[in-house]
Amino acid sequence: MAVYTHLGAEALGELICAFNVGDLVSAKGIAEGVSNSNWLIETTGKTGSGARFILTMFEGRTEIADLPFFLGLLDHLADKGCPVPRTIHDRDGASFRSLTGPDGEEKVVALIEFLPGVSVSLPTPAQAHAVGIALAQMHRAVEGYGQNRRNTLALPAWRELLEACKAEDLATIDPALGQTVTEELAFLDAHWPRHLPTGVVHADLFPDNVLMLGETVTGLIDFYFSCTDIIAYDVAVTHAAWCFDNAGRNFDPAISQALLKGYESIRPLSGEERAALPVLARGAAMRFISTRAYDWINTPQDALVVRKDPMAFARRLAFYADPANAGVFA
Repeated sequence: MAVYTHLGAEALGELICAFNVGDLVSAKGIAEGVSNSNWLIETTGKTGSGARFILTMFEGRTEIADLPFFLGLLDHLADKGCPVPRTIHDRDGASFRSLTGPDGEEKVVALIEFLPGVSVSLPTPAQAHAVGIALAQMHRAVEGYGQNRRNTLALPAWRELLEACKAEDLATIDPALGQTVTEELAFLDAHWPRHLPTGVVHADLFPDNVLMLGETVTGLIDFYFSCTDIIAYDVAVTHAAWCFDNAGRNFDPAISQALLKGYESIRPLSGEERAALPVLARGAAMRFISTRAYDWINTPQDALVVRKDPMAFARRLAFYADPANAGVFA
């Protein structure tokens, strides 16, 4: 989440009025993340008792044609009892709206439920166990979802993003980064699994996309990278996101074991899926190296956004690629 496009109070007020959720009381930009513009919205609510929502304006990396998939998925998962925010439909029944931004560019926005909870920065094994359960429940719940979406941030996109970064710009991040990604992309091309079970996956389940109260998951959020892909890849992404410190220097085996145990209590991994996890985890690391490196180089200086260090995932990649760590997924 982030804020790339700034909206004035009048424009926000008119927009919120279209959703029939009461009058706008306040709007606060959310700085975390790197993809879309987001605000925490407070309104008077329909009954005057107050209500909170999240307003998202979709920026460059989100295809507007994909919004029915994303927003329909939220409603489907919420209907299945998953802790996922519902979409707020406007007075005409639409799940998203268009408006003209301050720069004259056409923008699309959606309003979703605000869920209680906080994102943990130092998860405990019990919290990781709960997240594993919630991820597996989501994978079970999407089996009846009737829509599919190609993963636009799969291996070919990693290569395209990194090739769009000049060698000298990658070197400013780390002198060895260019060689690392070249060698790793070749490895992944040769070893990526092709015949594992697929389904709709979250593909971005970082701690800041999970809301918790104590050891209870109260919200899985930010599904705007969700797609149809290898289900075990989603496990690998979540593992890479949760089992290291932010800098990617320290791996926590207790978090790893708890996350996987929680997941398999709901959806046991097949032998083929488990055997593929080391390669899938290397792919998960490469996915975030590629997008973070591209964003690090290309993020506008005046954007209200926190740039994220690509090297945090280069270190994860080195961990997963080290034969000494092969037993992590055993």
